[in-house]
Amino acid sequence: MDRTQLEQLLRAEEELFHKTHPKSYELYQRARKSLHGGVPMLWMIRWAGSFPVFVQAAKGAHFTDVDGNNYIDFCLGDTGAMTGHSPEPTVEAIKKQLDKGITLMLPFEDIIAVGEELQRRFGLPFWQFALTATDANRFALRMARMITGRPKVLVFNYCYHGSVDETFIVMDEEGTPISRPNNIGPQINPIYTTKVIEFNDIAALETVLAARDVAAVLAEPVMTNIGIIHPQPGYHDELRKLTRKYGTLLIIDETHTICAGPGGYTAAHGLEPDILTLGKPIAGGVPASIYGFTQEVADRFDAMLVKVDSDVGGIGGTLAGNALSIAAMKATFEQVLTPAFYEKAFRLQEKFTAGVESVIQEFNLPWIVKCLGNRSEYWFRPKPPKNGGEAAAAIDHELDRYMHLYALNRGILMTPFHNMALISPETTEVDVDYHTQVFRDAVKSLAGVL
Repeated sequence: MDRTQLEQLLRAEEELFHKTHPKSYELYQRARKSLHGGVPMLWMIRWAGSFPVFVQAAKGAHFTDVDGNNYIDFCLGDTGAMTGHSPEPTVEAIKKQLDKGITLMLPFEDIIAVGEELQRRFGLPFWQFALTATDANRFALRMARMITGRPKVLVFNYCYHGSVDETFIVMDEEGTPISRPNNIGPQINPIYTTKVIEFNDIAALETVLAARDVAAVLAEPVMTNIGIIHPQPGYHDELRKLTRKYGTLLIIDETHTICAGPGGYTAAHGLEPDILTLGKPIAGGVPASIYGFTQEVADRFDAMLVKVDSDVGGIGGTLAGNALSIAAMKATFEQVLTPAFYEKAFRLQEKFTAGVESVIQEFNLPWIVKCLGNRSEYWFRPKPPKNGGEAAAAIDHELDRYMHLYALNRGILMTPFHNMALISPETTEVDVDYHTQVFRDAVKSLAGVL
């Protein structure tokens, strides 16, 4: 690859971005005076442009920025708005709840309806609430360590589970576990709390679990944050078999893989987790998350729980299960994340994927496209990676940024840090065709680089 020419193309796109986003730049400069980095959350400093786009309004699968530029949104809040922005049933439920109380730290009838719906979708009998999937995972890990009496957690190389401390661990080129590079101020080096292996490696899985010091395996059923990496045939059967054999709990994190269907990958593929966690889109964009568990987990946990100290045990939060989140969740599950939602979104994803693949074939590129439910993602490598280590080795940050910025300058927002599109039923076929056109133009612009 001609890196010098790629750098020149990037500079040209940066100049175009500055020219067409003057108000966003002005707001960014103002924000820098009160917000660290000029953004409300740290990783927002890493957008494709040299400053973030400031949004004016969003609805469905589109948004408008403060400069009047219109965008097709294939990011959708990195799954948080997978429902489409401000779905009507959720908005109406929120409006009704606002006059009846926002947070109470007490139960009310709607919370039962949500619990019953979660039982139906995911097959686990007992549920609890939090505000983020990170918290749901933290609470699940605490439960697992308490009821097993074991200190360790097992995760997969380059996994994603929010900002859970124990999960910021990777393997170096020699396969040695290390704290993930640029892990910010860990309370303790995760090599002391966590074991890490590659996804799809059954032999490594058994070797690690055989030590019988692992409380829980925390796993996405399909890896999603280092590219979409599917389990090899039979892998989940072996994962479940081996965790049971060695007395380790299995926690399935469906926060991204809820894109696989109404009951996530768990329901679609008949998985049997001990604990399931999920957040992001389940309340239509309102902060909410859930974690559910089996009767056995509930019984073991209850036998060890000291009720008088339950408020200082490290599980729960004052705003967890608040009335507004529950109202939004109830409406979203019942009227938005329906089978019809997924059927339409899946069809659009298939069209999106076919469009990208047609361009790859036209230009004879050594790239691939992978998909899961209503997610589609292209990668700059000729074969699908089977684990996080292989996927990480294929990352090309400069080329990623160029493809993102080229699309952004032409009214398309992709999921940051990935070449991933999350497709809502609010997306149209015209939107998908336009992406194919822009993707082709971007590839054509790289003709002298690749």
